[in-house]
Amino acid sequence: MRKLSALTIVAALALAACGGNSNADKVQTSTAQEIATEKGTVFHLDRASSSIKWKAYHKGGFDPRFGTLESEGSLTLENDAIASGKFTIDMNSLRTDDDAVDVAKTGGKTAADLDGHLKNEDFFEVEKYPTAKLDITSVRPFDPAKDKSVLADATNVISGNLTIKEKTVNISFPAKVSINENEVTVQSKFSINRQDWGLTYGTDGDPKDWMISQEVDLEFDIIAKKQL
Repeated sequence: MRKLSALTIVAALALAACGGNSNADKVQTSTAQEIATEKGTVFHLDRASSSIKWKAYHKGGFDPRFGTLESEGSLTLENDAIASGKFTIDMNSLRTDDDAVDVAKTGGKTAADLDGHLKNEDFFEVEKYPTAKLDITSVRPFDPAKDKSVLADATNVISGNLTIKEKTVNISFPAKVSINENEVTVQSKFSINRQDWGLTYGTDGDPKDWMISQEVDLEFDIIAKKQL
């Protein structure tokens, strides 16, 4: 009976380590690349109409946690195409949606409690690292023959240096880009492996960390406007 219980625990931990139920594009990663040169017309991010949503998974894909982040930044356009872009993400703005936390199942812990857990030294250490950033390194057309995406109408593949807690990894992900004279929109939904940035709960190999998926989904809905 004890052996069966031990095997059950091991199986549960293995399931938890395998990940969640992510429905997002998996990023391609590499070492940091040269940041694209700013050139052309500048479009500034409209904070009021832009959003960054995050979603993380717990207990082998069950009990997902989700919420929002805020950012500021800009894009430049040359010849009706994105030439460069830079975004600063305010880690103090991290919020967990109230609907993501069932207080009855968490022993009274609320979304605000989870915010504190994510912002303290357990994860993001926002007092020490108040911002993250994404700097575009290249943008190319999406090729349906070789590129795959959860976005049915992806137009481009964007690559950029994502820096979290002063660690930089280059990521590439599909996006839908729409451009008109005065506005640029960028939509994407991709999944990163938090351990690529050293984001672990407790020490490396801590059982507490095994119960949290390595995958974190990020959904960008960016609107940038030309200054008139």
